[in-house]
Amino acid sequence: MAQPAGAAPIVEWSSWLAAIPGVRLLVVALSVVAGALLARVVVRIIGRPVARRFSRQSVAQTVVRGVRVGTITGAFLTGLWVVGFQFTDLLIGTAVLSAVVGIILAPLVGNFINGVFVLADQPFEIGDMVELDDGTQGFVEDITIRYTKIFTIDNTFRVVPNGAMRERDVTNYSAEDERTRRSIDVLVTYECDVTEARRLIERAARDCDAVIDGGPDIRIGVARYTASPDCRIHEFGDDGVLLRLRYWVKKPYKLGKVQSDVNTRIRERLADADVEMAYPHRHLVFDDTSGVAEVGVRGPDDAGDRVDAAGGEDEAGGTDATPAPGSDPADESERP
Repeated sequence: MAQPAGAAPIVEWSSWLAAIPGVRLLVVALSVVAGALLARVVVRIIGRPVARRFSRQSVAQTVVRGVRVGTITGAFLTGLWVVGFQFTDLLIGTAVLSAVVGIILAPLVGNFINGVFVLADQPFEIGDMVELDDGTQGFVEDITIRYTKIFTIDNTFRVVPNGAMRERDVTNYSAEDERTRRSIDVLVTYECDVTEARRLIERAARDCDAVIDGGPDIRIGVARYTASPDCRIHEFGDDGVLLRLRYWVKKPYKLGKVQSDVNTRIRERLADADVEMAYPHRHLVFDDTSGVAEVGVRGPDDAGDRVDAAGGEDEAGGTDATPAPGSDPADESERP
């Protein structure tokens, strides 16, 4: 088959260029550099349209990253084609090493697949405050196809592979509504004014600026809950009446501090109102059925002395008489 008129010079020029040592590597490197520059221009052009097309920032960033990587990869393959690289050899080599590479890269491929599910399921978004099942709290900094980066409240970064991210429980405090409900249990005595205690506890929660002190009911699904602090009798315990306070926090960023402030104000108000907070009591009763108890050991000869727990008599029925300091028992028998 005859070649086109302009094909022969191109083939000769390519053969001459390929004969120079190191030129192939240089051509491939220049192709990658050109691809990187072209990818930057393309990303600038499509950046805003993609951001408007996708409402989720994580998906938009993933699309932009895909375009960038695809452009650079295309430039790299173009450079290989220019220097005369045979792609059939690459395919044969890939088929031979596919099993080995598949085993080695299985975790990485799994993270890629899980990353697609994370982006599709939308369990959290960039900027959301989340809590992992091990207690780690922080903000989602970035979501890629391979991992999720969390900026913890301890001012550290934590990178979690998407495979592990989908297998653990993740609590999202910013999914739909940032308002978060918390609860505190307070145990008061049966003798105190329970109604007054409930009123004071609710008032203590309202005094905190971060607590919602009123307004329309908060809707969760089909249910509605009062927005103001609400203290109710939870149960009657062995040691007192258990009151449970439920209140809503405006922002989930300082839950620990808000709960500490509420606890402090509850303690202060109950102390001023002379409402006693209950705690377990134990009464120890000794009577004739209590048996005997060892009260002390004075020496080797008296190691077996025991007294009754109720009457203070020893096992022989006599009382425990200890000589006064400085007196001699032998002198007592010699005295008239």
